[in-house]
Amino acid sequence: MSDNSEILRKASRIKLAVFDVDGVLTNGGIILGATGEEHKVFHAHDGLGLTMLKRSGCEVAIISSRTSKIVTNRMTDLGIIHVYQGQADKRIAMLAILRELNIEKADAAYTGDDLVDIPAMKQSGFAIAVANAHALVKKQADWTTENCGGAGAGREVCELILRAQGKLDTAFSDYLR
Repeated sequence: MSDNSEILRKASRIKLAVFDVDGVLTNGGIILGATGEEHKVFHAHDGLGLTMLKRSGCEVAIISSRTSKIVTNRMTDLGIIHVYQGQADKRIAMLAILRELNIEKADAAYTGDDLVDIPAMKQSGFAIAVANAHALVKKQADWTTENCGGAGAGREVCELILRAQGKLDTAFSDYLR
């Protein structure tokens, strides 16, 4: 979608922003230690973006096909309560979140990077791909971030939604006092 006004219109409706984890809130790398322990790197900018979006009144959720204690810990730190891990079919999880929160498809955004995200993207009114997403994911997206997954793409999504809803200056003002 190249029409900026259409992107802003879609973003202005968002009541629920859903994010994939690996490849969106991380760079997609999964580091496994010698004894099987898993490590991930989250970008601090994304975390603050999710926090600002949540504080603005927008629901924030995570859907991941993997299950990781690291993700549980990070989302707990950020106060994100809608965390769906181990979701082989992200479409089902997306529909469950919409139903649970009583939010219409048109009022939800989904940000993904790989093929497993496409079914959930199709259940949102605003489908977003990160800059380094698979080509087929970008083809399904209404908008593609400039930043790559794990490098501020999540923050970019949050700021777009806040800007479109006229809430960005208020979100920033908490930190500019």
